[in-house]
Amino acid sequence: MSKKLYIETVGCQMNVLDSELVVGGLRRDGYELTHEAVDADVILFNTCSVREHAEEKIYSALGRLVGHKKSHPDKVIGVIGCMAQKDQELIRRRAPHVDMVVGTGQLGQIPSLVKVVQETRQPQYALSLGRAEAGKKDVEASFESYDPVRDPSMRPTSFQAFVRIQIGCDKFCTYCVVPSTRGPEQSRHPNQIWGEVKQLADEGCKEITLLGQTVNSYEFEHGDGRRTRLSDLIAGMHEVPGIERIKFVTNYPKDMTDDLLDAVRELPKAVKYLHVPVQSGCNEVLKRMKRMYSVEFYREMLQRCREKVPGVAISSDFIVGFCGETEEAFQKTCDLVRESRFKNSFIFKYSKRPGTKADDLYPDDIPEEVKKRRNNDLLAIQNANSLADHKSKVGETVSVLVEGPSKLGMKQTSGPIQLAGRSMTDHIVVFDGNPRLIGQTIDVRVHEASPFTLYGQAVTTDLQKTETWSEPVSYPKDPANDRRLGLPLV
Repeated sequence: MSKKLYIETVGCQMNVLDSELVVGGLRRDGYELTHEAVDADVILFNTCSVREHAEEKIYSALGRLVGHKKSHPDKVIGVIGCMAQKDQELIRRRAPHVDMVVGTGQLGQIPSLVKVVQETRQPQYALSLGRAEAGKKDVEASFESYDPVRDPSMRPTSFQAFVRIQIGCDKFCTYCVVPSTRGPEQSRHPNQIWGEVKQLADEGCKEITLLGQTVNSYEFEHGDGRRTRLSDLIAGMHEVPGIERIKFVTNYPKDMTDDLLDAVRELPKAVKYLHVPVQSGCNEVLKRMKRMYSVEFYREMLQRCREKVPGVAISSDFIVGFCGETEEAFQKTCDLVRESRFKNSFIFKYSKRPGTKADDLYPDDIPEEVKKRRNNDLLAIQNANSLADHKSKVGETVSVLVEGPSKLGMKQTSGPIQLAGRSMTDHIVVFDGNPRLIGQTIDVRVHEASPFTLYGQAVTTDLQKTETWSEPVSYPKDPANDRRLGLPLV
């Protein structure tokens, strides 16, 4: 009788990748995925600490399992990832029925920890060292890496995959817990990364997204005077057969170097899209956030990106209602959004996070109703920009990697269905077509636009011409489907 595993993932793409690797490790021990927690022998929650809502969602899910755990004491319940690293003691108090608390650096130990729990019925805790608990080398070592055991069933699609090129962060923005939960910034050896990309290509992956908390900070020192930058890394994987597209997220403004922009322009497989969070349009707020650049620097960087990579699409992140943000400061952010013409932006209301410098240094002094109003005001400005950006694409023919059925297409069972994919500038494109186009790169003529989506018609292919539409269309349940358009790294 096979053993069952349930895993629930919240947060960024880094967490999605972590879950894939955890599942890959447990599959080696004979576990199969199930979509219902109550059916599983091992129940894992891969967590996020960036926003309070994500944490409360996990505590609610754990609370619903209290009775199930009493009835099935042999089952193993684990909290893993960022929340585990940050709040071990709080988890033990609020959810005493949890058997494992495993931090971001110890995910490779999960198969062995599960066995210990099953054999001893004793809770297991595996966490990395805090920044102040030891020297830098010991702290780095405690956020240990492990060989990636890839598991295609956990990917966004079978032909798209994430590849971690860097762990940790040394930027120490005052609002952010990541330097604590994921440790010091460390870049992986390029040979490991290139080998992993080749493996993924051999498994049928066409699109690779490189992940790092500040991905363009990637730099590997070889010890003999040589160094590998992100531009070199992309160039090294560009000729891997089968790979069609290379993305990377999330970028830090001060590390947007000319050599990287040159690589994006010159390498055909490099997606012409940059996600570069600014967070605020006010220098005083940026200083309190410790973002280490000015609004003037960010504007210059945007101009340089657009000059170096003609037609590049750029998106950003914003936090509204940060400590001490006046109405004048917020209006400066509105002005920056209006003039910057971002393809899209991810806008968040500030919530204080225990363990961050902002929580220690500044009062959370913006009322919730003001945060909500500023969020909606900024979103309205961005939506107008997004609509203008999308309308400028009407009449163009764009190359689309077809990811799967759209939400509407999911409900259609026969005939042409609505499919969705992304262009080489990361615009979402939907069109009616043959389901057998999923996983293919095709040309789509854009004829309509909304603030969020381009609508088009596929350029006719032989595959479409020969389709008879005689069979109903069905889709396997894809646990990663809702993550396909996931949030950026913070």
